[in-house]
Amino acid sequence: MARPCKRRRVFCEPCCRHFAPADTAGCSLQPVIMTVDELESVRLIDLEGLSQEECAESLGVARSTAQNLYGRARLKIARCIVNGRPLKITGGDYILCPEEQPRKKAAYTGGLDELVKENNDNGRNNAVRVAVTYENGKIFQHFGHTEEFKVYDIEDGKIIKSAVTGSDGQGHGALAGLLAGRGVDALICGGIGAGAIMALAEAGIRVYAGVSGEADAAVDALIAGTLQYQENASCSHHEHEHHDCHGGGHSCH
Repeated sequence: MARPCKRRRVFCEPCCRHFAPADTAGCSLQPVIMTVDELESVRLIDLEGLSQEECAESLGVARSTAQNLYGRARLKIARCIVNGRPLKITGGDYILCPEEQPRKKAAYTGGLDELVKENNDNGRNNAVRVAVTYENGKIFQHFGHTEEFKVYDIEDGKIIKSAVTGSDGQGHGALAGLLAGRGVDALICGGIGAGAIMALAEAGIRVYAGVSGEADAAVDALIAGTLQYQENASCSHHEHEHHDCHGGGHSCH
């Protein structure tokens, strides 16, 4: 008798299950099918920055299984991009475990060392720019509705300049581009939706979500490597997206 497949732990259902090339000819091709657990492996490794070992722990499977899931998912993505085929995300042997959303790697949760290293690798200097959702000295708790950011320029572990700047009245869909255009490397905020986090990640901006209190104190904590933030703030209804975070009786679909 074949050994039963162990169900993989998935943090959240996909917010979008169908992708197709803009070329209408490509849309008529048979879609490539990716399972939800395969997508989760890509989210954990490519978006959240986890190692394959950490990915396996989050999924609740052996490392070899996580490697196979990730390898299949990346191959399917490549087939879609290279061959112009649609992608459909469905199926898979998984269970939803939103309370077990993993933390990112230690370098992500500590101070600015990793950000500085990335800037150096990209040919930039040791300066890092951090934005904080801002209101009257405190961290504003609704990213998509923030009217101001306080932006800090940090060099050699010290704040050399800070200034409050407006969001230009833009909603959450445009804020990632706004921050990227202002050279921001990291964002400290309160509640933020999964779609906004994805847009920020694509813009190369790291997100420290679920933080409250004084903005200046949060940046000092980031520099010191002691900033406390909540991963479960990364899937919320603060931005009126089409899905809500698990917990409190609502679901993430």
